[in-house]
Amino acid sequence: MMITKDSVRDVLNRALEKNDIIGEPIEVEVPSKSENGDFSSNVAMKLARTLKKPPRTIAQMLVDAMIDDATHFERIEIAGPGFINFYVDKAVFRDVIRTILRKKSAYGNVNLGEDTRVNIEFVSVNPTGSLHIGHARGAAAGDALARIMKKAGYQVTKEFYVNDAGNQIDNLARSIDARYKALCGVEATIGDDGYHGPEIIDVAKAIHKEHGERFLEEDGLAYFKTYGVEVLLNQLQDDLEQFRVVFDVFTSEASLYESGAVSRVLEKLKTSSHTYEEDGALWLKTSNFGDEKDRVIVKKDGSYTYLLPDIAYHDHKFQRGFDQLINILGGDHHGYVDRLKASVAMLGYDKDKLDIDLLQMVKVLQDGEEIKMSKRSGRAITLSDLVEEVGVDPIRYFFAMRSLNTHMELDLDLALKQTNENPVYYAQYAHARIASVLRIAESRGLTPSDDASVDSLNGEKTDALLSVLAEYPSAVESAARLRGAHKITQYIHKLAQALHSFYAAEKVLTDDQEKTQARLSLLKAVKIVLKDSLMLVGVRAKERM
Repeated sequence: MMITKDSVRDVLNRALEKNDIIGEPIEVEVPSKSENGDFSSNVAMKLARTLKKPPRTIAQMLVDAMIDDATHFERIEIAGPGFINFYVDKAVFRDVIRTILRKKSAYGNVNLGEDTRVNIEFVSVNPTGSLHIGHARGAAAGDALARIMKKAGYQVTKEFYVNDAGNQIDNLARSIDARYKALCGVEATIGDDGYHGPEIIDVAKAIHKEHGERFLEEDGLAYFKTYGVEVLLNQLQDDLEQFRVVFDVFTSEASLYESGAVSRVLEKLKTSSHTYEEDGALWLKTSNFGDEKDRVIVKKDGSYTYLLPDIAYHDHKFQRGFDQLINILGGDHHGYVDRLKASVAMLGYDKDKLDIDLLQMVKVLQDGEEIKMSKRSGRAITLSDLVEEVGVDPIRYFFAMRSLNTHMELDLDLALKQTNENPVYYAQYAHARIASVLRIAESRGLTPSDDASVDSLNGEKTDALLSVLAEYPSAVESAARLRGAHKITQYIHKLAQALHSFYAAEKVLTDDQEKTQARLSLLKAVKIVLKDSLMLVGVRAKERM
């Protein structure tokens, strides 16, 4: 039997039922210190106010009720002000090896999602230039979250919203036009709202090469807009794929206008009681749904604010049958959260089914100093610069290590170190170390057996390693519940640490065939879990280093 947070909750729930206590959500955690058990719950402390009893008294009631239901635990103890700590029987931990070898990469899968359809929208940058450091963090975060939630049982769609309509795209076309005219020898300037990146020059060069000076005689803005968006979006996709981020769906803002989705939503809002006219503009009563003030959706001149197509876009997502929407947006969208959730409620949807995670800033450090320009290209640091200079694995891992809502520093010197100081190197080296041992064993005619006896496995470091292996389903569950990839990197580091400690304490290849086979099976199980957990944050497990 596998012992997970869910199975511990089940044991606690039955104890609550025996004491006629119902309705209290149960929190189960994996303690940071092994002396506090393999699992711990604060349920007794949470019940103290309701039951009007001391937490330790409640804890004792529950422990007494678990006596007949705790055969897989070595012991259950009450600690501190009323924590209930569970210590799993080591024989159960040894069974984890067989489970992992049987399930392989399916080990750690949990049914938290219960087939819930989730749409995760991230990156969604305007196709007007290259992806930069902030976009890179958002890409890593969204992709890792999608991988984790899939493993937790959710049906996940990764979506990129293409802002290919509105002023920014008009400015793109005018910027390309200015660069194109300059190539034709005609003086032209790019306004303050224009785009000055080298990508715009490249697009203009491609147009000039194919069409010559044709667009000096005719208006090329419509063509520049369409061609520019297509080329720049393809470049974004190429950069993202190199970063191991592949989207399931690209939804065009322009398509929402063309299909009538925007006008339909506008009419729906107009015919409801949620709009009013003032000073020639159409306002949305978002303040009735938690926003700090009402918002304009149609300006005096009849043009739409950016909120209206965004409302139509979220209506479009719900219409496609998603149960939960998750948007990962830049930290500068803080004021946008309430108005968007209010708008969703106005359309008749549950606003709690829309979650918006805000991404904080990233500082890039080298030689202890913040750098804002790439030394290679002399321009703002782009995703392609990072991949070329550092590699995908360190960037993906380092981004995953920090919660989205915290500012972070990306230390390029540390990311490039080939030492245990570098957390991704430390984790990948653990996998490579196991691969090396398994290769040596194979050269001696030894291969780990999926049904080898593991009863001979014992020792402090062995037990610690088995305990961490058993935590993997709980780590996946926690990461999915909290929408935090950092829970997975914390687990990876803990597993790598336990593996390195085991390797230093125990000789794997010995003359004792039974112990050798058992330890090889253990290492193979660790290798499977390391590879799978690294995959969840978009990092490759290396066979050699």
